Amino acid sequence: MFDTLSERLGSIFDKLTKRGALSESDVNEAMREVRRALIEADVALDVVRSFTDKVRSRAIGQEVIRSVTPGQMVVKIVNDQMVEMLGSDAETIDLNAAAPVPIMLVGLQGSGKTTTTAKIARRLTDREKRKVLIASLDTRRPAAQEQLKILGEQAGIDTLPIVAGQMPVDIGKRALSAARLGGYDVVMLDTAGRTHIDESLMAEMAEIRRTTNPHEILLVADALTGQDAVNVAKSFNDRVGITGIVLTRVDGDGRGGAALSMRAVTEKPIKLIGVGERLDALEEFDPKRIAGRILGMGDVVGLVEKAAANIDAEQAAKAAERMRKGQFDLDDLAEQLGQMAKIGGMSGVMGMLPGVGKMKKQIDAMGVDDSVFKRQTAIISSMTKQERKKPDILKASRKRRIAAGSGTRVEEINKLLKMHRQMADMMKQMGKGKGMFGRMAGMAGMGGMPGAGGGGMPPMDPATLERLTKGGGLPGGLPGGLPGLPGIGGPKLPVLGGLPGLPGKKK
Repeated sequence: MFDTLSERLGSIFDKLTKRGALSESDVNEAMREVRRALIEADVALDVVRSFTDKVRSRAIGQEVIRSVTPGQMVVKIVNDQMVEMLGSDAETIDLNAAAPVPIMLVGLQGSGKTTTTAKIARRLTDREKRKVLIASLDTRRPAAQEQLKILGEQAGIDTLPIVAGQMPVDIGKRALSAARLGGYDVVMLDTAGRTHIDESLMAEMAEIRRTTNPHEILLVADALTGQDAVNVAKSFNDRVGITGIVLTRVDGDGRGGAALSMRAVTEKPIKLIGVGERLDALEEFDPKRIAGRILGMGDVVGLVEKAAANIDAEQAAKAAERMRKGQFDLDDLAEQLGQMAKIGGMSGVMGMLPGVGKMKKQIDAMGVDDSVFKRQTAIISSMTKQERKKPDILKASRKRRIAAGSGTRVEEINKLLKMHRQMADMMKQMGKGKGMFGRMAGMAGMGGMPGAGGGGMPPMDPATLERLTKGGGLPGGLPGGLPGLPGIGGPKLPVLGGLPGLPGKKK
């Protein structure tokens, strides 16, 4: 969602940081470009003015004049101001109240309230170990209550039984009563929405709030709404009094302005963001990390947390032991591909690495495509158990059979086998005690990314992933110190050239 804004701001700051000294006119010119970039990203005009005025007053002040690197100091000021605009500190859903804690979700129709209700319920169940009851108070949209019931079944969350003809306020009262009797920790109320804000909608929201007295009132807003998101957030806050915002479709092609505007206008924190359709595609909103992503500084800590949450410790330990023995067959490769898909695929991982945003055009030209993972997994799945264990027996007739079974070409199978041979050879060398993750980083510049352009880079070391899942840090320094990643203390990424399976650097 922030790609376009990140690209524009990146080019502005590149011009500043290349200059030895900055004059007031340089700063003013940069602020004009920043203002234009924010307006194009659909940030509300009042928010843009406030932001650029605060940055300019600090950038022309003494702290920049006395700075050794004034260009970089301006980037830091913009980063600090953006963090402040997004809310400074991350805030999660507040459950500090007597059980059952009522949480009410409000918003326009189509913003994703029903799906978000199920996502939050699953998150509270899995991460907070809370017993959650979800209830649909939407009697206006056809099959809205049935939709929540189905989502509840998929997530393994209890849903309030549907009573035909019951009004929203009565459903809310019944949900609270059922939650008390059932010993639930949290009761979530999914309210009705409209395609636009009207008086009847607001009156209904206010009445539900009065009778259920929710501890949290979360506004669910679509990140694709653009400028109108500010009006929506302001209207709901004025009439109902929201306690936080959940931003949906952050993985879409919106321009990012909604997130920057709503927090500034309502002064209510963005607590969660929806990053996909799956029920586990929900992340906490951390202003410092989001600002880092917007300004191209990456989010390595977020990447590490995602890896730790999605990778099984026992599997990682077994894989690490096999690699220590120099064993690496096609089943192991399939497991590595699966792990990469779980943490967001190639594009998801690279989007969180520092400095990669500036190489977006090079990456696009390189043909990095997450569909490669699916094709490679399909190829391996079309092999027999013996073929996966001993790839050397794969001759022409077997390759034709596998290509037909996986819907691919023999050339793609050959590329996959070549990638596997390179990785298996590396595992054998590492098994002889030459060091695992550090060697990977030294050879590849970045770990764990097979599949670019049909070739591949070495996988992330399972021993490291095992440490992650058990709460340990990564070797290299950071709590998420990934050696070998650009900007974090290892070898720099060599213009994305010279890696196994990727084109070499042009001379």
